[in-house]
Amino acid sequence: MHYEKSTWRLIEHAPAKGAWNMAVDEAILESVYEGVSPPTLRLYAWQPACLSLGHAQPHSEANKEVLNQQGWDLVRRPTGGRAILHVDELTYAVIAHQSEPRVRGGVLESYLNLSEALMEALRMLGLTPQANENRSNHKPNKPNPVCFEVPSNYEITVNGKKLIGSAQARRKEGLLQHGALPLHGDLTRIITALRFKDTAAQADAKARLLAHATTVEHELGQPLSWETASQAFQSAFQRALNLDLQPGQLTETEAERAQQLVVEKYTHPSWNERI
Repeated sequence: MHYEKSTWRLIEHAPAKGAWNMAVDEAILESVYEGVSPPTLRLYAWQPACLSLGHAQPHSEANKEVLNQQGWDLVRRPTGGRAILHVDELTYAVIAHQSEPRVRGGVLESYLNLSEALMEALRMLGLTPQANENRSNHKPNKPNPVCFEVPSNYEITVNGKKLIGSAQARRKEGLLQHGALPLHGDLTRIITALRFKDTAAQADAKARLLAHATTVEHELGQPLSWETASQAFQSAFQRALNLDLQPGQLTETEAERAQQLVVEKYTHPSWNERI
């Protein structure tokens, strides 16, 4: 689809704690739907590793003992979906007013529009991605807390395995879509951070995850730095969506609101353990 040239803000953030990352996404979302901030592409990472639960996912599915042993954080996302262990990845967030043509329409339409940029980024990295439409209503036979093994309506795969998982939240007139691109590492680490009824169920979940998901390094056969992936995302968003990305930072208001959300929401049991 052809779009008129538009200017978005680009924010690259150093690795940060999960609560801060989710608070920043929400603070920008509020600022964007209030008409104060421009559409924003935010690229970031997580330190330490963090297990994020989907908006409506029971917190009892997280294995807090293992999280504590590993020094991994826990946070609940404002978006739906299942659990993700954020480690060794590039995370992107698109935050825009719903009147922005690139995110206009329903969830699937806006996701498809943005997926053009995501797929272009993967092609620039040397991969051959596909956006797969899941027309069936198939659901896994067993409930599964792992995001990357559950097929979505549209998912981006490489060689038949899911590579980018994305989710949306809409607040008033604003849209937030964020997603994870696993760069390298053992994808099955997430299994240890979740609860299963026994070791057989845990082993089965690991096998299914490896059959359905992959990393950039596994597909390319060589490691890829976060910086290289970030540059590909920037170039791809500009090219595929006809954008002029202007490097920027959080406004003072956004930074203050993010700090408030960290304390009042994203580190608080009333949010993280609400289900």
